[in-house]
Amino acid sequence: MTALSETAVQQALANMPDWHVEAGEITRQFRFKDFVEAFGFISQVAALQEQMNHHATITNTWAYVTINLSTHDEGGITVKDLQLAQKIGERAAALGQQP
Repeated sequence: MTALSETAVQQALANMPDWHVEAGEITRQFRFKDFVEAFGFISQVAALQEQMNHHATITNTWAYVTINLSTHDEGGITVKDLQLAQKIGERAAALGQQP
């Protein structure tokens, strides 16, 4: 799997609200009701990552979870990152992620 061009990434992100490129990765911050809900989301994301054998960088501060995705061995953002981001966004929506 090869890294996508900046144009291809931007085109894909046009259909993925709240995700953006930062420092060569796609990133998004999620806000939940409280720490417990945020941590539960992290656990669910961990299961998605294991299923895809692709792992994000996850940062948690109280009710906020920030996820950064890139494919390190390809040196950029790949289709796999976009697929995982889509699944993570769907999971957050199902949990009632706050705007």
